[in-house]
Amino acid sequence: MRRLLAALLAAAVVVALPAARAADDVVNVYSARHDTLIKPLLDRFSKQTGIAVGLVTGNSDAMIKRLQVEGRNTPADVLITVDVARLGRAARAGLFQPVRSDRLETAIPAPFRDPDGLWFGLSMRARVIAYSRERVDPASLSTYEALTDNRWDDRICIRSSDNVYNQSLLASIVAAHDEHYAAQWARGIVDNMARRPQGGDTAQIQAVAAGVCDVAVVNTYYYARMITADKGTEARAAAEKVGLFFPNQDGRGAHVNVSGAGVLRHARHKDAAVRLLEYLASPEAQTWLGQANYEYPVNPDGEVSDVVRNLGHYPFKRDDVPLARLGELNATAVRIFDRAGWR
Repeated sequence: MRRLLAALLAAAVVVALPAARAADDVVNVYSARHDTLIKPLLDRFSKQTGIAVGLVTGNSDAMIKRLQVEGRNTPADVLITVDVARLGRAARAGLFQPVRSDRLETAIPAPFRDPDGLWFGLSMRARVIAYSRERVDPASLSTYEALTDNRWDDRICIRSSDNVYNQSLLASIVAAHDEHYAAQWARGIVDNMARRPQGGDTAQIQAVAAGVCDVAVVNTYYYARMITADKGTEARAAAEKVGLFFPNQDGRGAHVNVSGAGVLRHARHKDAAVRLLEYLASPEAQTWLGQANYEYPVNPDGEVSDVVRNLGHYPFKRDDVPLARLGELNATAVRIFDRAGWR
């Protein structure tokens, strides 16, 4: 146990945990989001409220394991992480406590928060189809389901099955159809892969641009980062060869996911923690998250950045399945991936 805790500490980046202060004057955050994204917001919160914020950043799974090891001795009050699968994992591990807040429930639509108030979505991303502008007519694209058609044989690039974004996508297909259909879909994608899964979403976009494959499945903000890179850079050149298509617009809508946060079960500063979540759900903070990382605000009053609007299909139809359901189906999705030979 000591060796595990030491490894988790080594993997984390500690920005600062403030010295002990009055209960309402401090809140400590464990975050899987980069400090360059989240710290400016925490600084604004501190300036507005006088509440000092301690921040530790690190890998999502490492943060969850660290909290399990620390138990009731944890100094953390809030966990911020990405994807409903991880939020659900933390909830099932008993790491969160329920929160009732009129501000949070008003700001965050029900599909983007846990029904028992254990976690709340803070920013949204869509998982869509990237395609070669040279080799693919977007009129030939339609749904995630249609990617198993023979026309896409040896033409698809996609990340590995241990990627949580793909796990949640497959969970959405289980929710929309059933487990048997989802298993057939996973096998169909494996059959149509142009190469073994490798790399992150950026690598999939680069592979489409390079002609390794013709379509890929990626989160929107990866493409936005590349298309806004300096002209002449490799990232910008690759993105300019690739377009984005939002699937299932004539049906259930495109699959979306969230980053989110919850108040920890053993939080010593619960009131301050709830105030922080309420601030992160405010239009000001929602607009910042959208501008800084090219995501979509969860709060309808947050402003979408011009970059995100220019990705096209805005506003797009999104799958309205409650995201908590996708977290519940995560283990099912992992099992289907394994049986399909999706490595």
